[in-house]
Amino acid sequence: MLYTIFKRTLIVCFIMSVHFFYAQTEVPTKKTQIGFGQIDYLSIKMPDNEVNMDFTGLHYNLKLNDWSYAGVGLYGAVGGIRGGFFTLGINAGIQQKLTDNLFIDAGFHFGGGGGASAPDGGGAFILPHLNLGYNFKHFSATAGYSYVDFFDGGTINSSQFNVAVQIPLNFELTSFKNRETSFSIDNLKNSSWNQKSNRLSLLVHLNNLDVTKGSYKGKTIRLAGFELNSYLNNNVFFFVKADGAYHGIKAGYMDIFLGGGYHLSMNKNRTNILAKFGVGAGGGGGVDTKGGFLIYPDLSIEQKLFDNIYATINKGYLMSPDSHFTSSTLGFGLKYYVDKDGTTSKERSFTSGKLKGLDVIIKQDLYIDAARDGGFNQNMHQISLQINFFLNKYIYGAGQTSFANFGDAGAYAEGIVGLGVQSNTFFNNTTSIFAQVLGGAAGGGGISTGQGLIVKPSLGVNYKLTDKLNLRGGLGYVKARGGSLSSTYLNFGLSYNFSFLSVK
Repeated sequence: MLYTIFKRTLIVCFIMSVHFFYAQTEVPTKKTQIGFGQIDYLSIKMPDNEVNMDFTGLHYNLKLNDWSYAGVGLYGAVGGIRGGFFTLGINAGIQQKLTDNLFIDAGFHFGGGGGASAPDGGGAFILPHLNLGYNFKHFSATAGYSYVDFFDGGTINSSQFNVAVQIPLNFELTSFKNRETSFSIDNLKNSSWNQKSNRLSLLVHLNNLDVTKGSYKGKTIRLAGFELNSYLNNNVFFFVKADGAYHGIKAGYMDIFLGGGYHLSMNKNRTNILAKFGVGAGGGGGVDTKGGFLIYPDLSIEQKLFDNIYATINKGYLMSPDSHFTSSTLGFGLKYYVDKDGTTSKERSFTSGKLKGLDVIIKQDLYIDAARDGGFNQNMHQISLQINFFLNKYIYGAGQTSFANFGDAGAYAEGIVGLGVQSNTFFNNTTSIFAQVLGGAAGGGGISTGQGLIVKPSLGVNYKLTDKLNLRGGLGYVKARGGSLSSTYLNFGLSYNFSFLSVK
């Protein structure tokens, strides 16, 4: 009898303590970061009477104030003879209104990359533009002059017309230091977060290309990569997908796709069927995709494992529109769903929320004495974009893509994933340290990576500049499986971190 009373008392105390915790924890104020996505196109005049290389870019920019912006962008070849030519870079620019809807857009892009045996030198290039734009309420369109110069030993140098479409893509955030703080849904509904939620999903997968026509016919190219889906409603979504080869052919192949799809749920939302169609750019590693433009229809089946984690299998096709290159695809992966930045949904009900940390890093790497296929060593530099998603307060999952920009290796690129750990801040809340291990696909540019599999452990330090912005430096080691690359590397850059609300 006494045991029963004691047990019930403990339960009541526990429930009261949980309620007290939620009631006493103040929900941080939601802030909105203004930003926009951009797709642009230009046709670059190539040297030696070569046909033009059609170049298309995918960018995301943050608005720093009413008239300036900065961000990152990827470019890929979609026409000409240089399929597999990719770059990564940083953007900065200004937008000045002339009327309510008419504006001037002047910007600058610096990056690195190359591929497909193009005369890209070390890979470093600049791409300034001066455009006139018009705001159509839900999107903007711009057109004007641009100039591209692969200045580190390359011979690609061209002035050309460019066009772009910009779409507002804002997001909600609060301070990174609030990550992993939990709240009841009632507390959140009485806060600035009481709005409609948005659904995202992130897939990490292995994908096999069985080549049925073109170079490497009869071979299987093994890829690793990721896919990000953003839902417009419960069924319709758009996606961004990127993969790189790690086995089956000489290193260097990669592809990037943008597309849309339809999501059908069944079995009480434990089983999903997704039909997708994407267009994008791909090539490299000896895979002849002509100009690089590819299409990608796909059908996926997902099965819930636990919480928001699903196992996935996909079957589809990847091909050039004229069937010069065709392949069937078969992939396996893990997908994580998140409902974010709000408390209400027509399709789902929520009971609690947690602030999750995200860290976006742009940095410059130096590989010391990077081994080359020709049997010699030479320093190689690359520009890198890394995104860290914090699984708890200290451990994060990471994805990184990198492209060479100095050191006569313009076609070299990486696509890697892994895990890391980051400490609490110290020295008056200004400094933290981290350690991580990443691995995945890499190749091109004459760097000796064998069939493309590398591993990269590193450690480093973050130093706080503002609430969202940090300096970041690191020291690490990179090793290729099946190749001679075995180098110490250094990096230095900036990180932008924040927390977002995840509800369930």
